[in-house]
Amino acid sequence: MKETKCPCESGKEYAECCEPIIKGKVKASTAEALMRARYTSYVNHEINFIADSCVKEDEENEIDLEETRAWSEESTWHGLQILRTEKGKENDDEGIVEFTATYTRKGLRDVHKEQAHFTKKSGEWLYDAGNLIPTTIVREGEKVGRNDPCPCGSGKKYKKCCGK
Repeated sequence: MKETKCPCESGKEYAECCEPIIKGKVKASTAEALMRARYTSYVNHEINFIADSCVKEDEENEIDLEETRAWSEESTWHGLQILRTEKGKENDDEGIVEFTATYTRKGLRDVHKEQAHFTKKSGEWLYDAGNLIPTTIVREGEKVGRNDPCPCGSGKKYKKCCGK
């Protein structure tokens, strides 16, 4: 089996980094470890892990699974950068991880910047809430003009197709 580096950019092999957390073999030891596993889950389309690693209100998950799956599968993921952590260590009950996740979706390159709040419940780190930090979205490739052929391949002008 070919060894692959973990998408979370820890520098470790996937099998020794996020995979055991995602597959449920071990629990994330810190809030940052859970954040890295969640990013890797987006890259690898492990939507159930993303949902299962969230705090649930009244045993219900508030995450939109279909939109999360679409975001995961329609995006090309370019990298995770941990900017700052506050608490979130093995002996803490809460923590903050500020990070950026860079991706391209529908021709637009975006940097998702968030200050994520984590809570430990029954010895397990869970994503509780996040505060998005505004960033600038940059178009990849040339801008499609209103009268140009639609890039979807329909043969119609962009303004009569996807540019509505």
